Amino acid sequence: MKIHHVALRVADCARAARFYGGVLGLPEIRRRDDGTAVWLSAGDAVLMLETALRGAGADAGSGHVLALAVDELAAWEARLASAGVAIVDRTEHTLYLQDPDGHRVGLTVFPARA
Repeated sequence: MKIHHVALRVADCARAARFYGGVLGLPEIRRRDDGTAVWLSAGDAVLMLETALRGAGADAGSGHVLALAVDELAAWEARLASAGVAIVDRTEHTLYLQDPDGHRVGLTVFPARA
């Protein structure tokens, strides 16, 4: 079994796509013409940015973190700084930031498997 997709509720799909596609560099794979959804490739999984989510859940945001694997942190620190994106926390292996809707995002070099 593997992750198929992660869906995040966002207020503005175009704004969220500029963050995940422009700042973080995830390639866009699909966009609804009505502006309610943008899907991006995140390796073997899909990141779905949608204005409304199906299924029961909270009305806004989440306490979850979307962690994306990166090759190294220093270049990402520079890229985030040049894009005006603040690093809100960090560990030895992970940088934490927030997307425009307040979702926690981690950029990590920590190995996913031992």
